[in-house]
Amino acid sequence: MKTTKLKVFFRILFVGCLVTVVSSCNQTANQSKESNNATPEFKGKIALDIRDSESDWSAYTPKAAPEGAPNVLFILYDDTGLGAWSPYGGAINMPTMDKLAANGLTYTQWHTTALCSPTRSTIQTGRNHHLNGMAAITETADGFPGANGRMGPEVAPLSVILQENGYSTFWIGKNHNVPEQDVASGGSKKQWPLQMGWDRFYGFIGGETNQWYPDLIEDNHFVEKEFEEGYHLSKDLADHALGMLKDQQATNPSKPWYMWYNPGANHAPHHAPKDYIAKYKGKFDAGYDAYRDWVTERMIEKGILPEGTVNTPMNPMREDMAQAIDMVRPWDTLNDDEKKLFAKMAEVYAGFSEFTDVQVGRVIDYLEESGQLENTIVLYAADNGASGEGSPNGSVNENKFFNGYPDELSENMKYIDVLGGPETYEHYPTGWASAFSAPFKMFKRYSQYAGGTNDPLVISWPKGIKAKGEIRNQYHHSVDIVPTLLEAIGLEMPKVHNGVKQVPLSGVSMAYTFDAEPNASTQKHVQYYAMLGSRGIWKDGWKAAAVHAPLSGVGNFDKDDWELYHVAVDRSESHDLAKENPEKLQELIDAWFVEAEKNNVLPLDDRSAAEIIGIERPSAEPSRDRYIYYPFAAAVPEGNAVNVRGRSYKILANVEITNTTSGVVFAHGSRFGGHSLFIKNKKLYYVYNFLGIKPEQVFESSVKLKPGKYTIGMEFIREKTGEKGESLGKTKLYIDNKVVAEGPMKTQPAKFTLSGDGLCIGYDSADAVSENYPSPSKFNGGKIDFVGVTVEGVPYVNLEAEAKRAMMSH
Repeated sequence: MKTTKLKVFFRILFVGCLVTVVSSCNQTANQSKESNNATPEFKGKIALDIRDSESDWSAYTPKAAPEGAPNVLFILYDDTGLGAWSPYGGAINMPTMDKLAANGLTYTQWHTTALCSPTRSTIQTGRNHHLNGMAAITETADGFPGANGRMGPEVAPLSVILQENGYSTFWIGKNHNVPEQDVASGGSKKQWPLQMGWDRFYGFIGGETNQWYPDLIEDNHFVEKEFEEGYHLSKDLADHALGMLKDQQATNPSKPWYMWYNPGANHAPHHAPKDYIAKYKGKFDAGYDAYRDWVTERMIEKGILPEGTVNTPMNPMREDMAQAIDMVRPWDTLNDDEKKLFAKMAEVYAGFSEFTDVQVGRVIDYLEESGQLENTIVLYAADNGASGEGSPNGSVNENKFFNGYPDELSENMKYIDVLGGPETYEHYPTGWASAFSAPFKMFKRYSQYAGGTNDPLVISWPKGIKAKGEIRNQYHHSVDIVPTLLEAIGLEMPKVHNGVKQVPLSGVSMAYTFDAEPNASTQKHVQYYAMLGSRGIWKDGWKAAAVHAPLSGVGNFDKDDWELYHVAVDRSESHDLAKENPEKLQELIDAWFVEAEKNNVLPLDDRSAAEIIGIERPSAEPSRDRYIYYPFAAAVPEGNAVNVRGRSYKILANVEITNTTSGVVFAHGSRFGGHSLFIKNKKLYYVYNFLGIKPEQVFESSVKLKPGKYTIGMEFIREKTGEKGESLGKTKLYIDNKVVAEGPMKTQPAKFTLSGDGLCIGYDSADAVSENYPSPSKFNGGKIDFVGVTVEGVPYVNLEAEAKRAMMSH
């Protein structure tokens, strides 16, 4: 009896000590965690028996959003100037946006960074784009603090803050803020949406995608699908947006939600259903010069622009500073074919925009029918001015721009009847970029002028904004979105997040404009601009603009001339006051350098697109000259695939052939640029599709393949550089060690495409590289062991022998 009592005593003593130790450890851990926004201290009671214990759910209860917190739906288009859409007086009908504008506010002086990735980073974090490491698009990332292409832990995004405060978070459509080298199945996911505060993601990662054959990602994985006839990404995105919202309402209707809705519109490629294109037949026949004058007058009539606003020239840059690719050809200098082609390109753009708006309208209709619209802040905007990447002649394949390769009218005219369809990767000419960015100078990429930065923004919030159908003229910027939403929701950006001191928000809240007088004083005081070598600054109603073309390669920034505009009274920046007011100009130039220092803006970079995009960037994979790929794996995005640009290369495959073997062995790119190795009619083919220009460069074996095991492949030997930067050389097609076809060939100077059509083994995803086979043309009736690609400077025979040895040991 005495022994039993002792055992009980020691057991109680042991448990008590254990509880004390655990409690002490928990207190220490909780103190550490509390400083890191983690689980709070346990405040219940733990005893030997649960009946004598007290639970504490406070440590595990999800944090709720502020009472009455609104939903947020942010619809963000690409490449749309102030003069395009109907709420602003433009010719493009936007019924959904018109409805929201009538139920809310239309902003006339909301600005962006002049390019998509940087603008989108500011909308995510509320910090200036260089503080986010987003000096330009992710493909131009460089090893400097303001240009590394990665948003760090010191700039926590709004999505994370909302997610931690009781919101469901959904991202639909485009994401162009993931480092290019991380867009891979095995790549780091740290910058992917689900690691940046988003519960769900459906869309594409990259600058653009084919609307008929998009590159899709759902949550954290690539989606391979065969697209039915009539598929269009804009409809698919609306379907998934509705699905996410309905799923959330079925399980968690009390939670508010934040959805960032990023359609591919209006970015190239301009793709739209034929019936929407047909709605605009003839509406742009008068040309872009006439449209620019017409829409400026309409904008004044609607109150978007003040009386007396002067339309600026379509070619405002001095000849010694302008880039030829950004010049506008006056409409009256065009021939009849050019006018017909250019007008049709505008019709496609308009149809694309309206069709997408109608799809967004399905989401708005659902919110209205389900009673959610009343307490939903809907923001409808664009990320930069209209795009000039189409060159003065327009393009049926925008990839030519990114390869520094000019368009030809005769080539483009072949596609006039199918513009907007799968056969084209269309982009209108610079004249329409200027027209749709009226009344301002220039367009996308030009950060010093409002044509690149002054964008549409409509905000509707029936419960929170009493004003309906009114205009707001206060000067604001995309960095102001986060502070605006935080104020409307009732939250603050933490000073420390996950143990990391946060960079203060760069923007100011726009919430004061919700029920202010339309012309109430602007509460913002300064905003710098810098993009691809162009730069400017706005300060208390004045604007200084450096005369420097983006991507010009000129350098000599210290020799830039600066212009001065009093935009408070000269909205279109038409009267340069630099000579009249040199003191004010110097004040603003000095202010630009202060902001540049504060925001990691330097060094400035105006190198050409091909030069910047071609930079080799650090990757989790070490640099190598030999790549091995295996059949039927997910497509390898271009940023992670073997780089054959501007160099000799070889492709080898170990295969087993039967009497029925056919299909793609290797493919990289799309019909708008790429190359492919395939078997058809028992023959081996290699096709290099140079920027979609017909005819394709086709190498067909002189013999047929009989059943058996082979090493098949090709070799390109680069000899020199062509006039337009292309590589010129000779190609040989091999079956084992026998040359079965050979001849001259040229290869593209830069990437195959920005749309992401990756490197595929055993199939050709989405849009086929060659017209010699349909997509996906999966390899069948045989076997692919592996495909090797090398950019080494060793003779083909060495690699062929190596492949043979691998075959023998298999």
